[in-house]
Amino acid sequence: MDGGQAVRTEPDGGGAALERLTALLERLTRMLLAASGEGASEVERTVARVAAGFGARSAMVLVPDGATLTVSLDGRSSTVAVRAFPDVARLDRVAALKPWAHRAALGRIPLAEAERGLAAIDGAPAPYPWWLKGLGIVLFTVGFAPLMQPTWYEIGSSALLGLVTAVLAVAAGRWPRLSRVLPLVAAAVVSVLVLEVFARTPAHGGAVLLMLPALFYFVPGDLLSAAAAELAAGFLTTGAVRLVYAVFLLLQLYLGVMLGVYATGGDTSALFDLAARADLPRWAVFLSWVVFTVGTVLAFAAPWRLLPVLLGTVYLTVAVQSGATKLVGEVGGTFVAAVALGALATAVAHRPDRPPRLLLALPGFFTLTVGSLGMRGLTSLAGGHPVRGFHDLLSMVTTVVAIAVGLLVGSVLAQRPQPLP
Repeated sequence: MDGGQAVRTEPDGGGAALERLTALLERLTRMLLAASGEGASEVERTVARVAAGFGARSAMVLVPDGATLTVSLDGRSSTVAVRAFPDVARLDRVAALKPWAHRAALGRIPLAEAERGLAAIDGAPAPYPWWLKGLGIVLFTVGFAPLMQPTWYEIGSSALLGLVTAVLAVAAGRWPRLSRVLPLVAAAVVSVLVLEVFARTPAHGGAVLLMLPALFYFVPGDLLSAAAAELAAGFLTTGAVRLVYAVFLLLQLYLGVMLGVYATGGDTSALFDLAARADLPRWAVFLSWVVFTVGTVLAFAAPWRLLPVLLGTVYLTVAVQSGATKLVGEVGGTFVAAVALGALATAVAHRPDRPPRLLLALPGFFTLTVGSLGMRGLTSLAGGHPVRGFHDLLSMVTTVVAIAVGLLVGSVLAQRPQPLP
């Protein structure tokens, strides 16, 4: 979310320059935290570089939803505690922050101009109106549907269920109370609709496979992999807390599905995981990734000009994963695809005029579909299929680690040293 809370102390006294710089870095930290749903490893480094650009030093103790920041300038220091909920809902701010932070880190802009620039980024309205965000969620759902079942029925049902999800997501943006339980509510509503309307016959596939595309917007696969990557990189507290939160969101979705089952008067055996016979031509599957990427841009407020680049990362990830899977199996293929995605995103994002790594990697990452395995595992267990359920949960854990380590390896391979100025 955009809001944050701060508690300020100045043990060594004030000073106008220190106070203004601390306020600037506090705001920057809050904005970076709010955009850190894919990981917070760059927050401390970015703030330190900007502080150095103004002749100061910064130190930070970081957790996923907060940070304690100390700024030192001319022998004086100021400490602030910042809180912001991690998310990836405003990728336009992520894109705008990178060039601003680069210029500030090089000391090329005066403090007053830096304050105005950061305030303009922070206060900028969403690039797309609410109805386009809703359309983006529908396209995001429809584009993902063939990955669950390559059938026309899956696409049609996903479009209608995605519209329901979009209405709830847009409504949650206006009513914060709904946003706190949005995954639970969305899962319950989608579960009821699937069981009562769309999963009336096994010929259309399993109920969970029909639910997942509409719930994919809420599935915390990105948080699970970000947590694993942070743990691998040594951010133990941040990674552990993010992992717990991701599991909590997954359990919300699971409970919502179960509430839907009970509300329809059915039993858990309705949660069978049977795929329907494929009837979708290859060209439709190929074009579905275009629909998916357009939906990602609109749903997460990414700049429209980046659509061709993001399409390239998506198709690269899909191609590498498909090819590598044939050679080394599913887990190996996922790992190789994650390495390629991490290396490409890191290499392209090296220049300050290029999009940030998070923005480049996110659509491609979504194609690796981590969280849906956890959702299928939990519902298979509830439906009385323990072998299949534990198999999916184990696959989720293995895939999470493969993606996280793959992205980390790719980043290391493509990273160049960037000392502080």
